[in-house]
Amino acid sequence: MGKGRGGVAELIEDASFDDEDWYGEELADRAYTRCTFSQVDLTEAQTQGVVFTDCAFVDVRFNTSRHASSAFVGCTFERCNLFDAEFVGCKLTGSTFHKSALRPLRVIGGDWSFVGLSGADLRDATVEGTRMREIDLTGANCEDAAFTNVDLSGAQLRGATFRRCDLRGSDLSAFEPGEVGLAGAIIDAAQAVVLAQALGVQVR
Repeated sequence: MGKGRGGVAELIEDASFDDEDWYGEELADRAYTRCTFSQVDLTEAQTQGVVFTDCAFVDVRFNTSRHASSAFVGCTFERCNLFDAEFVGCKLTGSTFHKSALRPLRVIGGDWSFVGLSGADLRDATVEGTRMREIDLTGANCEDAAFTNVDLSGAQLRGATFRRCDLRGSDLSAFEPGEVGLAGAIIDAAQAVVLAQALGVQVR
């Protein structure tokens, strides 16, 4: 499938894909709306300019898949495996992940605002230059990860741990040192001032 007549992306609505083998598939210029993907194998698949809106992914394998300039908006990921998956310039606003394997995950650029990653295991993840406003990382394990130049303003972080995490260049205004594990985290001087102010310390 590809572009339809006149160069318009092919539109697929309210479809169900069950136990299908899409291993290594290259998907481009498609738009899926309110579709359900169950036990679909997307291992080593690549998407380019594909849009998923209000779709459900259940027991889907995204292992070593690559996604560029694609969108997963308002989608749910249930018991999915995203081992070594990569998202470059992708939009995932409003999507939620539940009981999904997410490590090691690589995210470059894009918009992950309002994404639900409560309790997620994000150890060793790499996130660079991504917008993650009001993301839910409650109780998430981000040890040994890298969140560099990331907009984490308004993020929900209670109980999350960023031990030994590289946070340089990121917005840490939502970080409450008493509620977030930061032992061994790497930050820059400007961020140190932000965290000190959160503790009520005066920096002169």
